[in-house]
Amino acid sequence: MELAAAVHEPAMVAEAMSALGCRPGGFWVDATLGAGGHAAAILERTSPDGFLLGIDRDTEILGLAEARLAPFAGRFALVHGNFGDVQAILQRAERGLADGLLIDLGLSSLQLDVPERGFSFRADAPLDMRMDRSESGTALDLVSSADEEELARIIYEYGEERKSRRIARAICRERGRGGALTTQRLAEAVAGAVGGRGPRGGHIHPATLTFQALRIAVNGELEALAAVLAALPAILAPGGRACVIAYHSLEDRAVKQAFRALAPIGRTTQPRAFTLLTKKPERPGDEELQRNPRARSARLRAIARAA
Repeated sequence: MELAAAVHEPAMVAEAMSALGCRPGGFWVDATLGAGGHAAAILERTSPDGFLLGIDRDTEILGLAEARLAPFAGRFALVHGNFGDVQAILQRAERGLADGLLIDLGLSSLQLDVPERGFSFRADAPLDMRMDRSESGTALDLVSSADEEELARIIYEYGEERKSRRIARAICRERGRGGALTTQRLAEAVAGAVGGRGPRGGHIHPATLTFQALRIAVNGELEALAAVLAALPAILAPGGRACVIAYHSLEDRAVKQAFRALAPIGRTTQPRAFTLLTKKPERPGDEELQRNPRARSARLRAIARAA
């Protein structure tokens, strides 16, 4: 697997650095490290003495991030873990509360572009979809064991796919033909179920939302997001900031609701524990979209704990 040959540009770097209020010194956490693009930007802006803790579920990508961050040796530590467990990871690291927390919820190009990871249907490959391949439970396990009703629920709730029942029926029919389902077999079954037309007027492949739903279910992504958002008061230092980059409405809605609960809108005579830094999500600019089309669905929200 040639991960090192892949080029990955993280989304909204300048906006994220501004939202985090990066400055020299301090303790910063990149809870979804990926290849280290955001982390490198944080370390550059917090030079000479800022320290960064990077966390990622994917051990294969952690090695690439370590190489990318080598110029900042002594100023970072990397941990294999789930971003939903940030509070526990920080407690084990014994570095205190964070001055800034970044969560980029996007699927890394380094995962998407490797066929055997099973995230994409551009090439025929095993249905894996695990972000952490040391864990059990692949997408194939899920589609092979779940009944039609459960599949329909997953596809509807996590993919917001209106044709979920029809798709679930087609998946069950396809697996009944024998042999392990692969990425392309699954994508073709979904396309056949909906007549080859994707959602929203056919602008995306008809299997896109189903693949999204299965990936979210396999990796427990929304549960992890809910856990870290609930733990923000125990993660951020006074004056600390959290920045979250979401890529679809399920994620963005969860972030919006959690931030609004921490920093209610409206007049109050009571001191606020948190302040919204973004009343509406920020989006990538035209220049970035020309350079990095995969950032087109990114939505950034940020919040700050009172000093």
